[in-house]
Amino acid sequence: MKSSQSFFNENQYYITPSDMIEFLYCKRFIYYMKCLGIGQNEEKRFKVMMGREIHEKRGSQNKEYLPKKIGSCKKMISINLVSEKYGIRGNPDEVHILEDGTMAPLDYKYALYNERLFKTYKNQLIMYALMIEEVFQKDVRKGFIVYCREANRLVEVEISKEDKEKIRDYIEEYRRVLDGYYPEATKQKSKCVDCCYRNICIKI
Repeated sequence: MKSSQSFFNENQYYITPSDMIEFLYCKRFIYYMKCLGIGQNEEKRFKVMMGREIHEKRGSQNKEYLPKKIGSCKKMISINLVSEKYGIRGNPDEVHILEDGTMAPLDYKYALYNERLFKTYKNQLIMYALMIEEVFQKDVRKGFIVYCREANRLVEVEISKEDKEKIRDYIEEYRRVLDGYYPEATKQKSKCVDCCYRNICIKI
């Protein structure tokens, strides 16, 4: 019989956009959750639940609709993307082939835009871009966010080479934490107030 150490755990190996969002919010969060294996034990929040419901509905509605505003020629819905090169995986709501031959991820968010793009949303699109480029061998220069709480407002997000390089650096740092590196705590102490790891973090 093989030992438990010989089994491959893809959930531990592959980094998802959600993992990266938590990492960039506070790098110690991932240390406790992934490296030490201490669960969050948090309740699901309303927006998260609503977001999932919207994603499920979008997967079954308007499958043939192509948003001409973005120059879409073809789209793929809820596909599983994996980058073996970077060890990341994710499920963009839609991936579009554009008229200029490039490709672009599109995600629906149960959120308001308020003329402000959250870095978490952009970083998610950039990770999708890395995966799309590896899987389809096509350039990704932009992505799109649809804000469902603003009458499905469509916002274009530029994705530069510098953006991709920065995410690659974050991925390398994330791997270091998985290997046991204990990162510095966030400097924004307001983030610690509701953190489920607050008591542990203070003691170490």
